[in-house]
Amino acid sequence: MPAESDLQKLRIDKADRAQRGSSSALPWIVTIVVIVISLVVGLWFWKGQSSGLIVETIRVRVAEGAMTERDMVSLNATGYVTAAAKIELASKVIGRVAWVGVEMADKIEKGQELVRLEDDEFRARVAQERGQLEAARARLAELVAGSRPQEIAQAQAAVDRARAELANSERNLERLKVMQSDAAVTTQEVDDASTQVLSRQAEVQTRVSALELAKLGPRSEQIDAQRAVVRQLEGSLALAEIDLGNTVIRSTIKGTVLERNVEVGEFVTTGFVGDRGAKGYVVSIADLNDLRVELDISQNDFAKVQPGQPCRIVTDAYPDRPYDGVVDLIAPEANRQKATVLVKVRVLNPDALLKPDMNASVSFLSTKALASTRAAASQPGTSESVSSQPAAAILIPSSAIQDGAVYVVEQGVARRRPVTVGATSVTGDVEINRGLIGGEDLIVNIPAGLTDGAKVQINTKP
Repeated sequence: MPAESDLQKLRIDKADRAQRGSSSALPWIVTIVVIVISLVVGLWFWKGQSSGLIVETIRVRVAEGAMTERDMVSLNATGYVTAAAKIELASKVIGRVAWVGVEMADKIEKGQELVRLEDDEFRARVAQERGQLEAARARLAELVAGSRPQEIAQAQAAVDRARAELANSERNLERLKVMQSDAAVTTQEVDDASTQVLSRQAEVQTRVSALELAKLGPRSEQIDAQRAVVRQLEGSLALAEIDLGNTVIRSTIKGTVLERNVEVGEFVTTGFVGDRGAKGYVVSIADLNDLRVELDISQNDFAKVQPGQPCRIVTDAYPDRPYDGVVDLIAPEANRQKATVLVKVRVLNPDALLKPDMNASVSFLSTKALASTRAAASQPGTSESVSSQPAAAILIPSSAIQDGAVYVVEQGVARRRPVTVGATSVTGDVEINRGLIGGEDLIVNIPAGLTDGAKVQINTKP
């Protein structure tokens, strides 16, 4: 029937259905296999990472009766690294910055030019003062030299002319007196002639005095006054030249630039300094080869600190890099509010890693322990020289030393620690003078690729 034939066409063959089912399940099987492999690999990698490298360690031991660094420490304190000489260079004159020749962290020499100010006004002032001084010196030279011969000759000629006029007036008066007896002239005319004679006599006296002054020259008081004027102008010129020289700001020490505070075009002043106005200082410099650690020591521990006492300095930034120090200054008075005494420890071997204002921990070494160590080292039959370090306190295998450092295990992590080595014993062990205090888990037979901070798993060596 037609209807049944149509139904036969719509029926799904069993073989085709099985084939389609097997082909659709294959991708899921592959995916599951990949996931399982990834989990296994990840688990293996995580286990390897968490366990870390397997290393052999030994416990660092201190020789019986020996003294270690820890035994010599009488006091521990914290403070800050400071520069012994930190200078904020300011300008002595007011002006605008024309040139800046340094940047932060630059190394500078004593006397090196750092900043220049505009100097046009200062040069003009120097020229003005120099001109006034030259005029005053010329006037002084004129007074010291006295009158010239021509001036004396001129004064003499004036005297001669005045005397000639006086003689002429006297003769005229005599004639008038003779004529008066004959009633030829009036009494008034005779009186006028007599007055003229008196005037000519006064003129002669004036001209004679002028001639004498010309011959004597200026008074000593005039010369002294002019010399004072010259000295005053010399001082004014020197001050103007100093101000001109102060437009160039130079370094007063050999050191390092800590801060550059000005830029070209900014205004610097010697007086009031505003937040956004003129600058009071141009650069800040310090000698980083002369560093101190400032500490506030409690009055209860003050008896443990002495001038010249040796110290060990460690910074928070580089805990594995100790520095030697010595007590350099103890404040002459205590701080009443904090009940502390300021102590400054000088760093004997500073390097580029030490920076001012770093946190630092200082261990004050016991002078009594050091004295006993020196006495033991100086006993007869001892080949060691007298040293501030304990002798033969710690011996470790040479396989534990790599490039001047050892690795110790701290909470499952390898930490690199620089050490100072001494003599080698007959057994091949190496003496450690500094860097270990005893009780550390020390890695021996250092595996290749071991780095500071790597996770490790201890396989303790008996």
